[in-house]
Amino acid sequence: MTKPILIAVAWPYANGDLHLGHLAGTFLPADILARYHRLQGNQVLMVSGSDAHGTPITIAADNEGTSPRQLFEHYHQRFLQTLYSLGISFDLFTHTDTENHHRIAQDFFCGLYQKGYIYSQQQSLLYSESEGRFLPDRYVEGTCPVCGYTGARGDQCDECGTPLDGVELIEPRSIRDGTRPIVRQTDHLFLDLPALHQQLQAYLASHEHHWRPAVFNFTRRYLQELRARPITRDLDWGIPVPLAGWQEKKLYIWFENIIGYLSASVEWANNQGLPEAWKNWWYDPAVQSYYLLGKDNIPFHTVLWPAELLGLTRLYEDDHSKQFNLPYDVPASEYLTIEQRQFSKSRRWAVWLPDILERYDPDTIRYVVAAILPETRDTDFTWADFVRRNNTELVAAWGNLVQRVLHFAYQHWRHVPQPGELRPYDHELLKQVEQGFTTVGQLLEAVKLRSALQEALALARAVNAYLDQAPWFRVVNEDKTAAATTVYVALQAIDWLKLLLSPFLPHSTETLHQLLGYEGTLFGHLHLHSYHETERTHDALAYEAVGATGRWQPGTLPPGQQLAKPVPLYKKLDESLVEAELNRLYKNP
Repeated sequence: MTKPILIAVAWPYANGDLHLGHLAGTFLPADILARYHRLQGNQVLMVSGSDAHGTPITIAADNEGTSPRQLFEHYHQRFLQTLYSLGISFDLFTHTDTENHHRIAQDFFCGLYQKGYIYSQQQSLLYSESEGRFLPDRYVEGTCPVCGYTGARGDQCDECGTPLDGVELIEPRSIRDGTRPIVRQTDHLFLDLPALHQQLQAYLASHEHHWRPAVFNFTRRYLQELRARPITRDLDWGIPVPLAGWQEKKLYIWFENIIGYLSASVEWANNQGLPEAWKNWWYDPAVQSYYLLGKDNIPFHTVLWPAELLGLTRLYEDDHSKQFNLPYDVPASEYLTIEQRQFSKSRRWAVWLPDILERYDPDTIRYVVAAILPETRDTDFTWADFVRRNNTELVAAWGNLVQRVLHFAYQHWRHVPQPGELRPYDHELLKQVEQGFTTVGQLLEAVKLRSALQEALALARAVNAYLDQAPWFRVVNEDKTAAATTVYVALQAIDWLKLLLSPFLPHSTETLHQLLGYEGTLFGHLHLHSYHETERTHDALAYEAVGATGRWQPGTLPPGQQLAKPVPLYKKLDESLVEAELNRLYKNP
């Protein structure tokens, strides 16, 4: 029985290019999960977009001497091309500066305000006497009061992940001129999180057994110290507060960008010409919603977003549907480091995705990153490991298997050969690979993606071991039926492995699908689209899952099916690339 699956992916700030940390922490896990569920025949909606507002954008715009809109639109375009090249199959990748998102974010605010969950309160904030204004959180840095990190921002410490208020920083300083701001009082609007504490506790308790321990424990600690949180700020760029007397302030980015999961779903439905279709993923209690993000975003998705959904219940009062679905699973990733150092946009310590895509095939990048996904602990990316895994795992264990079997079959038959009677070891191998649909599938269901990849690769190695023992290469001229049987069994196993590996390697398995003689596509089509709103046109990424559903099962490879002339799926990398890439990396900062 099929089920609806919502995959919500954290919104990257459009203030610089995407890097490997984004791929490992959010985009690749989300795409693997989405592709698997589509193959299972489930109804999948995967949404996200560029985060267009807030201080990360204004700071970068100031530094580059441009406007916030020009800056985010520039990087949004680069995001789209990067994600398209990597095959990240969003049903919609949009941005938060659409009319649709503005309207729905303001509707959320009004609904929560009318229900009494938003109130006005004086707040102590940092004020720059040299600039004559209150400093937004990211315009301030200082020492984290929790872990002592000296580069903590006014909204959060990137070292320990603790959300902060700027006034909590020890020895704060303005990032604009280095002066020390003073504390002053001003009025802001707050979301009354303590009023929802009991419901949030019950929600957390219901997910203890399938959430990752780090996510559950972080959320539990956060709820123990739950307090009201400001949802307005003094900033020129963002969504205006839809309340008389407050229009000069903007909605805090943490409040409005998480609403983007729902507003993107609405936008997707409108683009399909089915304006009510978004409700299938937001009101149906059978939906499983997965939120893919980095560990620094945990409380926003396990406390703050559920609080907004619980407080509002449903989007509009005349909507008689059931209340909003809360996140089913939040498999937050730990950090991916680069050569033992943490990613840093400001210090230019990163492997940028547009850059690496210029030199390496997308499935090579996807494979290596999938093999080291930081699911339960921080992991480190090194160029030496990149080359090693490509050569000894992707090429040697899988690519060479495909190449030698398809080349042999094409050379001697040009089609899938008719096997003789299968022997015990033939049955044994096919049973082992067939079982992969269960074992690999169960791991993917549990969002244990690294283990799923390792299991699939182990099955490829089992096929290699089978070929080392079974008669084929040496006996083809003496007993062609025996050779045909071996080759058929290997091709059948490869056809199944194609499916097991396809969520990880969509480009090369699509090629393999054609080499094996199938018509049509294994997956659907990814497109860059332009959508029109009243005032502006904006570009987005959209996926059409044509032919991708219901394939996660062991089918029978038809004997006699014509094979295409084989081509190598992957390239072996020269070890000299390690030094060249390290030189490039160290020249970046």
